[in-house]
Amino acid sequence: MESGTETFVGKDSPLYQDYDHLYQKIFQTQSIVVMVEGNDVETADVMKAVDRLEHQVQATNGVIETTSPASLIKQINYKMTGKSKIPDTDEEIKAIVDGNPDIFGQLIPDNTHMIISVVMAGSASEDNKEDILASTKEAVSLADFPPSYNIIVTGDPAFVVSMNDEMNSSMGVLLGLSAVFMVIVLLIVFRHVRWCLLPLPIVLLGIVYTFGAMGYVGIPMSMVSMAAFPILIGLGIDYAIQFHNRLEEELQEKGNKKAAVIETVKHTGPAVLTALVMTALGFISLFTSTVPMIRDFGKLLMIGILMCYFSAIFVGVITISLFDKYSDKNPLRKALSKIKPANPEKKKKSEDGDESGRLIGRILQKTTSLTIKYDVVVLGVALLLCVGGLYLDRSVPIQTDVETFVPQDMPALVNLHHMGDIMGDSDELNLIIKVKDVADPDVLKWIDQFSEHEAESNSHIYGSSSIVDLVKEYNGGVIPDTSQEIKDIYSEIPESQKDHYIYGNNMLLLNFDIGNAVADIKVTGIEELRNIVKQDMQWMPAPPGTTVTITGNSVVYIEVISALTSGRIAMTFLGLILVLAGLLIVYKDWVKALVPVIPMLIVIGWSGGVMSLLNISYTPLTATLGALILGVGSEYAILMMERYFEEKEKGASPLEAILMTSSKIGSAIVASGATTVFGFMALLASPFPIITDFGTVTVIDVLLALLATFVVFPPLMITFDTWRDKRKGARKAEKQTETKKQIQGAKI
Repeated sequence: MESGTETFVGKDSPLYQDYDHLYQKIFQTQSIVVMVEGNDVETADVMKAVDRLEHQVQATNGVIETTSPASLIKQINYKMTGKSKIPDTDEEIKAIVDGNPDIFGQLIPDNTHMIISVVMAGSASEDNKEDILASTKEAVSLADFPPSYNIIVTGDPAFVVSMNDEMNSSMGVLLGLSAVFMVIVLLIVFRHVRWCLLPLPIVLLGIVYTFGAMGYVGIPMSMVSMAAFPILIGLGIDYAIQFHNRLEEELQEKGNKKAAVIETVKHTGPAVLTALVMTALGFISLFTSTVPMIRDFGKLLMIGILMCYFSAIFVGVITISLFDKYSDKNPLRKALSKIKPANPEKKKKSEDGDESGRLIGRILQKTTSLTIKYDVVVLGVALLLCVGGLYLDRSVPIQTDVETFVPQDMPALVNLHHMGDIMGDSDELNLIIKVKDVADPDVLKWIDQFSEHEAESNSHIYGSSSIVDLVKEYNGGVIPDTSQEIKDIYSEIPESQKDHYIYGNNMLLLNFDIGNAVADIKVTGIEELRNIVKQDMQWMPAPPGTTVTITGNSVVYIEVISALTSGRIAMTFLGLILVLAGLLIVYKDWVKALVPVIPMLIVIGWSGGVMSLLNISYTPLTATLGALILGVGSEYAILMMERYFEEKEKGASPLEAILMTSSKIGSAIVASGATTVFGFMALLASPFPIITDFGTVTVIDVLLALLATFVVFPPLMITFDTWRDKRKGARKAEKQTETKKQIQGAKI
C-alpha cells in the first residue's frame, strides 16, 4: 500500500524534491491529538491523568515528543519550587495557567477543553502511525481520567488511519455484493448457455493472476489502483463470456468438440485479442499522466486484461469442453443422437429461428433495424449530444480535498471537524529558506518584516511562525544585530523547539497560517495566494545569497489539480489517437479503423454532459474515465465489427450481416455489459462519496457504451461499408469500361 506524496507527484519532479526532501523529512511533524472535554480541565486530577498518559505514550517507537499543559506545568513548577511534578491542588494549577496565558493559550483554548499532542515525524510510515495511534488509545484508557470527562483521539494521522481501515473493510463488502449482483445478472441474461455462472470464477482466476503479477512487477496498491479490480472484472467477464458463447454456438452447430474448440479459438481468439490490444492502447494514455498513482493504475490495467485473456482462452475454453463431456444434462448431445432431419436446410432454418426467437436477440434485431432506417436522425442526434457534452465537461469541477471523499458522518471526520471548531483549522504555506548562515541577523530581520507584511496585506494569511518568534521571545522582543548574539540565543532555546525551524547551518523554515484554505478558497485560490507571495518576494527580496522555496500540502494539491485537468483531456485524446492508429495497423483499412472509434468519441462527450448534469466532480478516480470508456467501449464495437465482416464473408448482405451480428454476438455483449453494470452498481452502496461517484459514472458510461454499440454503431457501420462498396463498384465499373474501350481500340 502507498498513500504518501509519491502517489501524487513523481519522485524526480522538483515539487517532490522540495516537499518530501526539504520539508517533510526535515521539518514536518504530524500529531495525534488527544482532546479532553469537561466542566473544568484546569484541575489536579485531570493534569495528573494527562501526565500518566504522556509517560506511557513517550515509550512508543516513533514518538518524537509529547506536548501538553501537564508537561508545561511541571516545567514551570520546577522553576518555581525545584520540583518537577504536578501540584496537588486545583488552585495551584489555575495560578500557573492564568499566570502564563501566552504559553497555555493554544493548549487550553478555554477552561472546558484541553489539547495533548503526540508528535511523530512527517515521514512516518503507515504502520508506524497505526502503532502510535493504538498506543495512544491504550494510554487514554489506562490514564484514569475522571469519569465525567470526554476524551477524543483525533488529528490528521488518526483520520488517515481510520479512513484506510474504513475503505478496506467497505471494499470487501462491496466486492462481495458485486459478485452477488454478477451471479444474478448472469443467471438472467446468459441463461441461454449451459454453466452460465462459469465466466465469474474464470475472471476471478485472472484477478488472482493479476495480483501475482503485481508482486513480481512491483506495482503498489493505492487509492486509485483499488478501483482497477472492478474494471478488470468487467473486462475479464466479457472475454470469458465471448469464448463461452462462441464455443456453445459451435458445439450446437458442429456437434464435434474438437472442431468446436478449433473454430472458437480461430475466430473468437483473434477478435478478442484485437479488442484487448485496442483496450491496451486506450490505457497506454494513462502513462502520460504526471500523477504516479494514475500511471500505476495504467500498468495494473494492462497486466490485468492480459491475465484475464489468458484465463479465458486457456482455462475457460478447456473447462467448457471438459464439462461438455461429463455433463449429465447435455441437450446438445441428446439432439445429435436423434435422427438427422431429411432436409439439413430446414434444420438450419429451425436453429436460426430458435436463435432469433430469444428475447434479447429479437430486441437487438428490431433496435438495429430501427436505427438503420432512421440513420441520419440517429447519427445527427448522437453527434449533437456529444458536442454539447464536451462543452459542459469544461465546467465540471475538480475535487482533491480528501475529507470530501469519506462519509461525512464517519466518527474520525466528525472528531477532526470538532477539533477544528474548537482549535481552528491550520492549513499552511511552508517557505524553505536556504541561507549561508542561519544566525545571519539580516535574514532574521527580513523574515520578521516579510511575515508581518504578508499577515497584514493578505486576508487569507492569519499569522506566521518561525525561529524569529523564539529569538524575540528570548531577547526581549527584538532581533539582535550580530550573528554571535543570535548564536548565543540559539544555545538557550531547547533543541525540540529549535528543530522545528532550523536544519543544520543553512536552512530555515517559515510557516504561514492560511486557516482552512482548502475548504474556503479551494485549490485555485491557494494557487493565487502562492503567486501573490512570490510576487511580494520580488519587490521585498530576501538578502543576497538567500533562496526561498514555497512548498507544503496545499502546494502539492495545486500540482495534482493541474495534472488532473490538463492531463485528463490530453490522456483521452491521446488514447483515441493510439486506438485509431492501432486499428489502422491491424486492419490496414480506414473504415475498420474509424468505425469502432467514432462511437467511443461520442460516448466520451455524452459522459462529460452526464457528469455536469449530475453535478459530479472529477476526482483521482473519475479523472481516468476517458481512458476507461475507450478501453471498455472500443472492445464492444470491435467484437461487433469482427462478427459483421465474418457474416459478410459467408455471403450475407450488409443489412443481413449486421442483423445477424446483433442477434448472435449481441446477447453476449449485453450479458458482459450487464454483468459489468451490476458489478459496479454495488459501488453505489459505498459510504464513501469518491467510490459512489465513481460507481455512478462508470455504470452510466458502460450503459452509454452499450447504447452506442447497438444504436450508433450499426448505422455507422452500414453507412461506411455501403459507401466503400459503392466506391469499389464504381471503380470496378470504370476499369471494366476502360478495358472494353482498350479491347475495341485494339480491334479497330
